[in-house]
Amino acid sequence: MLGICRGRRKFLAASLTVLFVPAVTWIYLFAGSFEDGKPVSLSPLESQPHSPRYTASSQRERESLEVRMREVEEENRVLRKQLSLAQSRSPMHHRGNHSKTYSMEEGTGDSESLRAGIVAGNSSECGQQPAVEKCETIHVAIVCAGYNASRDVVTLVKSVLFHRRNPLHFHLIADAIAKQILATLFQTWMVPAVRIDFYDADELKSEVSWIPNKHYSGIYGLMKLVLTKTLPSNLERVIVLDTDITFATDIAELWAVFHKFKGQQVLGLVENQSDWYLGNLWKNHRPWPALGRGYNTGVILLLLDKLRKMKWEQMWRLTAERELMSMLSTSLADQDIFNAVIKQNPFLVYQLPCFWNVQLSDHTRSEQCYRDVSDLKVIHWNSPKKLRVKNKHVEFFRNLYLTFLEYDGNLLRRELFGCPSETDVNSENLQKQLSELDEDDLCYEFRRERFTVHRTHLYFLHYEYEPASDNTDVTLVAQLSMDRLQMLEAICKHWEGPISLALYLSDAEAQQFLRYAQGSEVLMSRHNVGYHIVYKEGQFYPVNLLRNVAMKHISTPYMFLSDIDFLPMYGLYEYLRKSVIQLDLSNTKKALIVPAFETLRYRLSFPKSKAELLSMLDMGTLFTFRYHVWTKGHAPTNFAKWRTATTPYRVEWEADFEPYVVVRKDCPEYDRRFVGFGWNKVAHIMELDAQEYEFTVLPNAYMIHMPHAPSFDITKFRSNKQYRICLKTLKEEFQQDMSRHYGFAALKYLTAENNS
Repeated sequence: MLGICRGRRKFLAASLTVLFVPAVTWIYLFAGSFEDGKPVSLSPLESQPHSPRYTASSQRERESLEVRMREVEEENRVLRKQLSLAQSRSPMHHRGNHSKTYSMEEGTGDSESLRAGIVAGNSSECGQQPAVEKCETIHVAIVCAGYNASRDVVTLVKSVLFHRRNPLHFHLIADAIAKQILATLFQTWMVPAVRIDFYDADELKSEVSWIPNKHYSGIYGLMKLVLTKTLPSNLERVIVLDTDITFATDIAELWAVFHKFKGQQVLGLVENQSDWYLGNLWKNHRPWPALGRGYNTGVILLLLDKLRKMKWEQMWRLTAERELMSMLSTSLADQDIFNAVIKQNPFLVYQLPCFWNVQLSDHTRSEQCYRDVSDLKVIHWNSPKKLRVKNKHVEFFRNLYLTFLEYDGNLLRRELFGCPSETDVNSENLQKQLSELDEDDLCYEFRRERFTVHRTHLYFLHYEYEPASDNTDVTLVAQLSMDRLQMLEAICKHWEGPISLALYLSDAEAQQFLRYAQGSEVLMSRHNVGYHIVYKEGQFYPVNLLRNVAMKHISTPYMFLSDIDFLPMYGLYEYLRKSVIQLDLSNTKKALIVPAFETLRYRLSFPKSKAELLSMLDMGTLFTFRYHVWTKGHAPTNFAKWRTATTPYRVEWEADFEPYVVVRKDCPEYDRRFVGFGWNKVAHIMELDAQEYEFTVLPNAYMIHMPHAPSFDITKFRSNKQYRICLKTLKEEFQQDMSRHYGFAALKYLTAENNS
């Protein structure tokens, strides 16, 4: 409706101009053709020197009028052209996929309007909007610290990517934790036309640590104040966003508002939508000084070049020092200081329409910002309650947020056609590797999986680990999918040491896992469990990639390579730490074997000792692992010897051996060519043997496999002949690679395979 209104106004104004200007001009010329009440002829015949009315002054007047008439005619021609263009355009034309301009609601810039409130801020004016070029890069700055904030950044970025049509450059001011998480995420996400730069938030702490802050964001909530110093000196403008923001429109529309700044306006802000700065929320409430209701800093447009020239650093520091003498601390972090500066310098602000920051805080007045869904631009969850905040339309806002929270991020890997992008070495190498594969090969999908880059979110939940002083700590490493989630609590009860888990989930499943974990007292009481989400892509379960991800992100010198459906014996963690010392694992290449057993009973009274386990083994309650279906996998462990062993003993590698082992963290990775079911652990144990690891069985350690429904991959293996053919082909190629890499010593693997 607003677009139609503007179109009609433009058309009417242009029409009146074309009709009105010539009329006024000719009246002026006609009036000017009379001298003393008599008409003055402009005929060339009468303008000759011999004419009785000819004078020098009348000649000059006539020439100036002719020049003016030609100027008016030229103006009319231009106006007619503009009118014809206006007629040929429709509202839909401006909103097409190839449009380079974005329709924008007007904000306010004068000091009177700054005090006019939210309604005035949301009013519109008609006028031609400035263009955002198709391939113009939009710069966005975000301060992010910690594990939870990193999850919020992902949802924010998803909402921006969903709507965007321009290249994006994210400037992330992050602590070490957030940088590790987000650097891996964006590197594996591989979104075209998106650039990421990191700035060390810990180095900036000294810039703002002198400011006492009561806000829950802590010291990081003050770092937006120092962006003029932090961001590159050649960066002229940037959109600054809080992590709890959700976009409902193309961010280019907000970027276009920079063109509306006038004079000394350097900050684009939306008015605060609560009465906080009015000081009437409760008795003796004393907020920082602000202009009227003040401004919310969840969304900021910063003209960095002008701010630097104005000496912004000096400006905000002096203001903060002066106010802290009476206020003692900030309540809303950087927002209090921004408002105190604006109170003294109102000319700095360009007030954005309030739909650019619809604030869902307690006591909010945000309902005045929108009358329809189409009015919403940016939603700001600026209450500590976040999604639990009370609001008349909170269900709608929550559903919009959840849409992006659970949206498949792989679908956002969209090319921006027609826009040149920076060369991505990783992407080029990937394309080269894929191009070398034969798509007609019946095993093409298996081979392709080896090169698939899976989006990875490390440390999805809060993680804390204190290194052991004796340098003997062991991390349990495992991988799982959604159907094994119920095993987590049991494993945490059996293993008190650190755990590193790789979870293969979709975006929606990741949120289900988050809710499950947050609702579990057992999981929430454990902070030494690292949950790493590897997002689903492709048709196979990338079991060895998952193991590698979990292995790579351990913090201990040793790791126990297990599977999620095994429960370690009670006390195994401490037993392994003692074994590491006893067997001098730090100075020798050893793989310590934990014997594996299984039960077919879903309810099992777990054995508390080796003697109890042997009794259950004799009664048929327990079995050696895979005894019925795959004896070769664990036969070399020599269970008969283990029954009576009291000291560790060495065993030799045999074909198809796949025990569960404790090794140093520098052991080789699993081979990614093996996906789904079959040979994924066998190949790894073979490579350990090729690297001359010594296999040593621990006499008082054990683990028990719990029953579950067959996995989808083992079902495919059993039912699909081509699956089995491809697995056999991959085995042969792996053995050939082993021979090339390890030489003559690796020939035994080919011989063993032929004899098995």
